Amino acid sequence: MAKIFITGSSDGLGLLAAKALLAQDHKVFVHAKNEQRAKDLNAELPNASAVLIADLANIDEVKQLAKELNSFGRFNAIIHNAGISSGELFDVNVLAPYILTAEIETPNRLIYLSSSMHKGGSMLKNEAEIPNISYSDSKFLLTLLMDYVAKIYPKTYVNAVDPGWVPTKMGGQSAPDDLQKGYETQLWLATSEEDAAKVSGKYFFHQQQQKPHSEITNTDFQQKLITICKNRSGVELSKAK
Repeated sequence: MAKIFITGSSDGLGLLAAKALLAQDHKVFVHAKNEQRAKDLNAELPNASAVLIADLANIDEVKQLAKELNSFGRFNAIIHNAGISSGELFDVNVLAPYILTAEIETPNRLIYLSSSMHKGGSMLKNEAEIPNISYSDSKFLLTLLMDYVAKIYPKTYVNAVDPGWVPTKMGGQSAPDDLQKGYETQLWLATSEEDAAKVSGKYFFHQQQQKPHSEITNTDFQQKLITICKNRSGVELSKAK
């Protein structure tokens, strides 16, 4: 039985992943943006170990979320599932995972939800560009962060997942990819003892390694991103705790 935390688990892929993990008798901690969503989530997932509340666009709330999670002890896996397609893209899609990675006791496995659209993204030139980044840029930066974390957390399996274009609230009902396959890779990376799942610094689609954007291993880009995140959050991401 694994202890797993999933961000953005009040709907979409995060909720489906939580339901599947609970059905497998894992201890699942879930997350909602506000009190109302948390209430709905409690009703939908009565077997969840805890429902935690934080607006991931709010740096102080993300820091408090990390403190609350640490009070439960070390997790086996954390799935950074939450994401938005418009609005405060950098803070939700990139900075919140950065802060949680830095502040939460390092788990055995870390999974970041990327997107095939990250291949059309690019690096920030400076912090002034943050309000104008695209969804593709945010997922490029998140995948860049994943590769950096894999390097500094050598004892943790750290990977990114492209769930595909699936029919969720974000993807739209006409999305062509398989909804079940959209969350199965996260579950597999979080819990499987197969050798294929016990790797690090990889990018997956439907449990198969794929080639990500060639620049996600760019160490200059990574250092620049880490500096921007540190300056914006006041949080330093260092070696595993």
